Amino acid sequence: MNSFRYLIAILFLSIPLLSMAQQAIHYDESKVPDLVLPDVLAGYAGELVKSTNRWEGKRRPELVAKFADQVYGQLPGDFDAISFRSELRSDHPHLAYSRLKEVTIDILRNGNKQTMHLKLYLPKGASKPMPVFVLISHRNVEEVTADIENRFFPVKQIVERGYAAAIFDVEYVAPDDAHRYTDGILDQLYPEQKSFPNGMKALSAWAWGAMRVMDYLEKESEVDASRAAVVGHSRGGKAALWTGANDTRWAITISNESGCGGAALSKRMFGETVNRINTGFPYWFCDNFKKYNDQEDQLPLDQHQLLASIAPRALYVASSRDDLWADPKGEFLSLRIGSRVYSEIYGVKLEFPEHFTLEVKTIHQDYVGYHLREGKHDLTAYDWGKFLDFADGQYGLK
Repeated sequence: MNSFRYLIAILFLSIPLLSMAQQAIHYDESKVPDLVLPDVLAGYAGELVKSTNRWEGKRRPELVAKFADQVYGQLPGDFDAISFRSELRSDHPHLAYSRLKEVTIDILRNGNKQTMHLKLYLPKGASKPMPVFVLISHRNVEEVTADIENRFFPVKQIVERGYAAAIFDVEYVAPDDAHRYTDGILDQLYPEQKSFPNGMKALSAWAWGAMRVMDYLEKESEVDASRAAVVGHSRGGKAALWTGANDTRWAITISNESGCGGAALSKRMFGETVNRINTGFPYWFCDNFKKYNDQEDQLPLDQHQLLASIAPRALYVASSRDDLWADPKGEFLSLRIGSRVYSEIYGVKLEFPEHFTLEVKTIHQDYVGYHLREGKHDLTAYDWGKFLDFADGQYGLK
């Protein structure tokens, strides 16, 4: 399966390149159109939200519903039963500093069953339930966790800071492949979604998977599910944001270099655009999103509103200065504008630089975190160190 996945990845990485040959890559700030962004606090009926009750009861739900209808597709949560089985493993590469529980999650709906697998690493010697990081992984989990030097999911770095570390492979819910993405829950549990213009696609399926992991964590006595962070890199970062927007059980939502359809503002049309991502990865977003190919100005929303919808829970956006494809400036602006909800509705004092520069920086504040690092598109030990520092601050562990 691994070689097949790598072949598919190579093939689909080539699709955006073919599209780029027809359209010049745009990394020029002078070509960014004047931004006219929808207000995060102005409801569709025209009223201005001024209270927590109106935000949580009206505006936030309508934003999430609009993103489901126009961008990510529906995220159905109904099923008939869910069950968990766990096995403590004594023969894993991270044995020196952690215990490993391998968890099987079975979900039943309409007589059909989907099975997910989760790896949960627990610090040795922990005496009380601990906070946990959950990584949505589009890389092969068996390979990632077999390598103790791997920094995409650095088990030792996480558990030695007193956190549990969990990871699941999106392959178990919707394979990251245009031809096979329905092989998981779309074929087995929610086949009706495949015919809807706003039906579930891969990103919503991956968010669904993270939510089922949370179902398990709430039953796991060794972790504190009230202090759980969902993390994703690149496409996983898009899924993490969509998870956090839909599922209020997550204390922290972390997006690492998620770019277009993630943290970056679509209306900037910088680097990867709506057209390019829909052409290269037509199975990630719902069919309705394709209406905005080269028509970003017609979008009735933008990603700052998705980031805002995570409030009042904690939010973190990470970028890389060399990853212009993901538009680090667009990610920063999206966070700065979207975090208005934290300051104006919840009274959180936030300060951001007035002007964005491609300089390495870290901004850790109450409920909102950000960093820009050196280097290219990847999830690194440096990123994890920043996530851990931020979580320490949110949980009062410093």
